[in-house]
Amino acid sequence: MMGLFGSGQSRKRNSDPTSDTPPDGNPDDTEILDENEGSIITHLISQLRIGMDLSKVTFPTFVLEPRSMLERITDFMSHPDLIFGAEEQEDPEERFIRVLSYYLSGWHIKPKGVKKPYNPILGEFFRCRYDYHNDTQGFYIAEQVSHHPPISAYFYISPANKIRIIGELRPKSKFLGNSVSTVMEGENRVYLMARPGDGEYVISMPNMYARGILFGKMVLELGDTCTAKNAANDMVAELDFKTKGFFSGTYNAINGRIKRSGSDVGEVTGRWSSVMELKNSKGGKRVLFDAQSKEAKIAPKSVAPESEQEPNESRRLWQRLTEAIAAKDMEAATEAKSAVEDAQRDSRRQREENGEKHIPRFFELKDGRWQPKITIPEDPEEAIQAVKAFIWPQS
Repeated sequence: MMGLFGSGQSRKRNSDPTSDTPPDGNPDDTEILDENEGSIITHLISQLRIGMDLSKVTFPTFVLEPRSMLERITDFMSHPDLIFGAEEQEDPEERFIRVLSYYLSGWHIKPKGVKKPYNPILGEFFRCRYDYHNDTQGFYIAEQVSHHPPISAYFYISPANKIRIIGELRPKSKFLGNSVSTVMEGENRVYLMARPGDGEYVISMPNMYARGILFGKMVLELGDTCTAKNAANDMVAELDFKTKGFFSGTYNAINGRIKRSGSDVGEVTGRWSSVMELKNSKGGKRVLFDAQSKEAKIAPKSVAPESEQEPNESRRLWQRLTEAIAAKDMEAATEAKSAVEDAQRDSRRQREENGEKHIPRFFELKDGRWQPKITIPEDPEEAIQAVKAFIWPQS
């Protein structure tokens, strides 16, 4: 989902878009690069070195997903029904499983091809509202609080449903030869507000690999280990996102175990792109999430029109680039992208000349963690009004 590249695969070596699709993949996630695009990729790769940090590398616009990383984080808020009502479960194991299911459900959302979202510029922010079918609302704000190193801080809350999420992402990408790796540092902290005794549910990210950029199939994989912990109830899940082996294995596989106080609760198996199941220690089995089911509808976001947004609000900031990508005008896209990046460099130069330091608008660093600059009232209605005033102060 997040990181340097988005999910899917892209080919420049074959005219049949289905012939190189992973055996358990989706042909719709395959696209063809034309000769000019292939030449640009080849030229780009020729400048890279093994182990090179890619944070300052400018990628061609045709590999861009037309939205900012700040908006892409909302993929994790796409299936709220999985977590709504979790606080009503008396069993702490069930509450933990509900939180884990909610987190895992965000990975299946992917653009076509191996794409990367826009790198947010310092001070950029994205905000939106969710209107749920149970007549409640959710609110989200994300801000780029640091550019070097890149750090995206985000905050989601649904006071009526008693859910709060705070987190930050610190992606670090490197060129590895035939692949690009993105180490997803940072964490998601989920709070069940009606269960203050639970404290926080802390979840890390798997790493991402865009493989086959020199030869073989060009495809994105999630790999390595992700950990979910709830210290208050001594719950932990160690999940292994498995990359496909050269001669065997499957794409998008996930496997791991949930434990409480060291005792086995169950095993998580399946594919993060489709169906994940939990087999408990007593032999029972349940579906954690099925991306192909009719119930797996993505909760729509309500975002103000670009004309009503502030200049450094994501969709307005990147509007020209997004329109150029939609029109497949790569020359205009490159110009639009360069204009935003040049303005960012000018702004940084001006701050340095004036001895000024950038101060994030919505977040502040406390005890090594980025926190929203808001205190949430206990009353749900008061909390809703406070959050609205915090995220949309002029409305």
